[in-house]
Amino acid sequence: MTIILTDFARTRLFPREPRRNTIQDCTPEQFERHLNDVPPLTVLDGYAPFCKLHVHRNWTRTRCLTVPITDDNRHLLRSDYEARTKDELPVLVRWFEGIDPPVADYFIVILYSREQLAKEGTDTTADWGVVGCMYTAEPVETPMAPITMMRNALGVEEGGSGVGLDREVYLRAVEFWSGHANWRG
Repeated sequence: MTIILTDFARTRLFPREPRRNTIQDCTPEQFERHLNDVPPLTVLDGYAPFCKLHVHRNWTRTRCLTVPITDDNRHLLRSDYEARTKDELPVLVRWFEGIDPPVADYFIVILYSREQLAKEGTDTTADWGVVGCMYTAEPVETPMAPITMMRNALGVEEGGSGVGLDREVYLRAVEFWSGHANWRG
């Protein structure tokens, strides 16, 4: 099985201007090589048949992406409308500023099949492509953000995957994200 780091993931996980909330101590090439050379601890099913999650121990100083919202840190939450690429519609997002989360214990690498990548405009000979990565304290998936589920349901034309909403999964995600937020540094 071969894995590539897609351009979409590369710009988000390894931006030109490094940030504290992206992958640390590792180049994109080293990350891709590690995923191809080191078997995952486990493989989880993703939100659709074309999506798999590879769980790896974090081999870097990368910090957890998600932080619980408490009365002590609620005042540090920020929000704005943003698009992930120039072709996507901006959506409302929120994040913490001024938070120092712990180093993550795990990378949960989000992979799409070659066939799905082709539908979304990425042609490759690799079997799988990295489209994202969660940095977590536990070897379990962080629920997809509700806005990401909505974007996916809009279809490939709007930056999604074309997978419709599952009401129960959506409501579980709302419950999680009502008490958690990502951070920026």
